[in-house]
Amino acid sequence: MHHFNYRDDEMFCEDVPIAAIADAVGTPFYLYSHATLKRHFMIFNEAFSGLERTVCYSAKANSNISILKLFADLGGGLDIVSGGELYRGLKAGVPPERIVYSGVGKRVDEIDFALDTGILMFNVESLEELERIDGRAGMLNKTAPVAIRVNPDVDPKTHPYISTGMKKNKFGIDTQTAIEAYQVASRLKNIDIIGVDCHIGSQITEVGPFEDALTNLKKLIGQLREMGIAIRYLDMGGGLGITYEDESPPQPDEYARAIVDALKGESVHLILEPGRVVVGNAGALVTRVLYRKKGPDKVFLITDAGMNDLMRPMLYQAYHAVQAVDRKRAGSSILADVVGPICESSDFLAKDREVPDAKSGDLLAVMSAGAYGYTMSSNYCSRLKVPEVMARGDQYHVIKTRQSYEDLVAGETIISL
Repeated sequence: MHHFNYRDDEMFCEDVPIAAIADAVGTPFYLYSHATLKRHFMIFNEAFSGLERTVCYSAKANSNISILKLFADLGGGLDIVSGGELYRGLKAGVPPERIVYSGVGKRVDEIDFALDTGILMFNVESLEELERIDGRAGMLNKTAPVAIRVNPDVDPKTHPYISTGMKKNKFGIDTQTAIEAYQVASRLKNIDIIGVDCHIGSQITEVGPFEDALTNLKKLIGQLREMGIAIRYLDMGGGLGITYEDESPPQPDEYARAIVDALKGESVHLILEPGRVVVGNAGALVTRVLYRKKGPDKVFLITDAGMNDLMRPMLYQAYHAVQAVDRKRAGSSILADVVGPICESSDFLAKDREVPDAKSGDLLAVMSAGAYGYTMSSNYCSRLKVPEVMARGDQYHVIKTRQSYEDLVAGETIISL
């Protein structure tokens, strides 16, 4: 469920007419619903009621500090993959003891930052990284809490670009090597082994892959226990999918039941890292039609938003519903491509799709854009990054201003000949 709705054929976000926001801030812009974000986080968290757990929201999905602050206030933590995400989390008030640091390529300065901050744990992805963290902890007179990310070789049945738990993926350590890594870690004087980590992919629409991964992890935890290594935290990662078009992903309570049932007999603190499932359907990209162009084979609706604003259609051939902000003005639907202004054939938001029969000046809402929208945007073609807006009740707030041309060249220097 989300709080984007029509009233007399005009689209609102909560109680705010989207057209009014467009008139005030210009287009394109990202728009989020505060009520949807709050509801989705609470439903996910409460699905695991009775289980010792921390919901560490995956910052890469949407890292605006207003959103991070909302989840922190609801008791959430943060899953980060960079020093920048750690900085954002701290600025938003996320307690360091609720922050886990994932990712295959942690730099020395990022490791030091996390050690100085006192995060909950590092999710370690290689033996060299483990040794690097031990060395940096020793230099800083710290002890580094770690979990090792185990690659359970489970097929998540998702797009290959967002599959992360198979042998051929760059993430994690295979189960047998993981046992050796835990043995190595147990001998390192600046390492505190506290957990096991796993993340098998993103936009997963079945419970089965999660259950398969847990089966493998429980076996590993038992082997580690026999070796004298007690595991206190089990990080199951994230990956639960949402409905973009006709997918039928499990609801959080079904997902939670599967996890809880599979964990029977285990005494661990569960870490969960939802991202898309919390923020995906809570956001939309609002864009205005610039031109309507009829070619010999198809119609193009050319908008002021492009692939630099929303990369998912180009990168994953991802589906995002395109809806008219004013259904009366748009009228019926038409078979067309919705494309942006960038000089790339891959610059599209929808291809060969039944979309609103929009004219120049009409507003379109590209739905389910709350996850991996703004965070993946760029300045390609020197286009300005768009603002982010949050609706709350009958008010809206600009939570990220639109870039200016001055922002675009800030930090650049012209070298004189």
